Amino acid sequence: MVVLTETGERTEQEPFLVRCFVRGNWQDTAQTAERHGPYHRRVVTVTSQADAALVDEAVDAATAGRSAVATMSPSDRADVLERAADLTDERSEQIAERLALELGKPVRDGRGEALRVAATFRIAAAETRRLGGSVLPVEGWPLGRGSTVLTRSTPVGVVLAITPFNAPANLLAHKLAASFAAGNSTIIKSPPQAPASTAIVVEIALDAGVPPEALQLLHGGADIGAQLCEAPGIGAVAFTGSAAAGAAVARAAGPKRTVLELGGNAATIVHVDADVAQAAAACARTGYSNSGQSCISVQRVYVHRSRFDEFVAAFTEHVNALVVGDPLDPATEVGSMVDDDAAVRVASWVQEAQTEGGTVPTGGVRTNATVTPAVVLDPPASAKVVREEIFGPAVVVLGYDDLDAVVQECNESRYGLQAGLFTHDVGTVFDLWRRLEVGALVINGPSNHRLDHIPFGGVKDSGIGRESPAFMIEDFMTTSTLHLRGISLWSESASSATPHRNEQETS
Repeated sequence: MVVLTETGERTEQEPFLVRCFVRGNWQDTAQTAERHGPYHRRVVTVTSQADAALVDEAVDAATAGRSAVATMSPSDRADVLERAADLTDERSEQIAERLALELGKPVRDGRGEALRVAATFRIAAAETRRLGGSVLPVEGWPLGRGSTVLTRSTPVGVVLAITPFNAPANLLAHKLAASFAAGNSTIIKSPPQAPASTAIVVEIALDAGVPPEALQLLHGGADIGAQLCEAPGIGAVAFTGSAAAGAAVARAAGPKRTVLELGGNAATIVHVDADVAQAAAACARTGYSNSGQSCISVQRVYVHRSRFDEFVAAFTEHVNALVVGDPLDPATEVGSMVDDDAAVRVASWVQEAQTEGGTVPTGGVRTNATVTPAVVLDPPASAKVVREEIFGPAVVVLGYDDLDAVVQECNESRYGLQAGLFTHDVGTVFDLWRRLEVGALVINGPSNHRLDHIPFGGVKDSGIGRESPAFMIEDFMTTSTLHLRGISLWSESASSATPHRNEQETS
């Protein structure tokens, strides 16, 4: 594969050799898979593939290794997570390089992802230090007289983390950090497109002090993921991916706890009173980052008709200025897509929208896995670029006159992850917050905005649950209750208190 030296020269390097990690050992397997870099067109990763027997071994190992984490104090777990954050900072360039080679993600975006991995570990560490329990107000009711009830949160046991290719390092960090913080053992199933980018996060976690017996890493396809989801030893499943894959995960997992962060076709609304220059720059900056391969990427921009021409002119100028090229070049802003098939799909959808009546003033040209940033103006509502998730470097701009009609059109989507709204009218802000069927509404920013310490997730086909350390830690724990009869916080003579006449020994 090709890498850049400190002087900017290109040099050949051997592919990354990535193994499975089971029972505390990095293991080769009989079958391997090669990952060809979508931009440089060379083998960048050779990965050992798990089989059914290794899946069973990993589940058994994870089950046996639960106590290694569960018996650690929250303070000790937090210390490990903070060390993981420090190690991530030290290895950020390696993370960015792997993301660029395996996925075509520009190194500038890869560095940003590495920063978020470190931040996620630190946020999880802080949340770990807050773990505790509660004293319930049982004596506020007659049947609770003379009793004290305590609760504490306990680990579910084994968490299965299935991660996607578009942000494999940070989305793994969210799942792994929360699982470990909650006191669980973790099994990781990597995306086939990013095994090396996944493995480096696992290496960091192990180097930071995560007990090796409580961390398993497997590589493989959908069959491996399905077998893991069905395994009876799994306590919770955390998955990020497409809506179709998420439905399959939910079916395979059955009654297990699930956190599903799925797709979207996010809308951003530029209202009549918006700062159009700000909106155009923000939508151009975030609509094509990671080649649009983000579930909250700016896809549909609804602009008030009176500001439409102004927005399109500014937006198109910003889009044309984006640097498209080698993801290893620090100047590149838009690299390649994950593979040629994805690029072919996006280019064909853009062409189809144009055939159906939309206008494409710029972009949509494919070379191998790279598609130049496309702007699609006013296609029909039935076009795929409006109805479906593009997941690529194309942004649709649509004019509107009636805000209510925009809200209705947004809510008719089967997705509901995030939306953006540019306006200075507080009444409009709260009105749309009430009415838009999305997990989050970003004001004076585009849909593609996420802070790792706030709840992230959607409604409808966009998923179940919320990703962020605090919320995921809760999902990966269960409540254990201790009922102390005859011990009161309020009365010294509780043990001799007369039972209430309606008290029964059994429910």
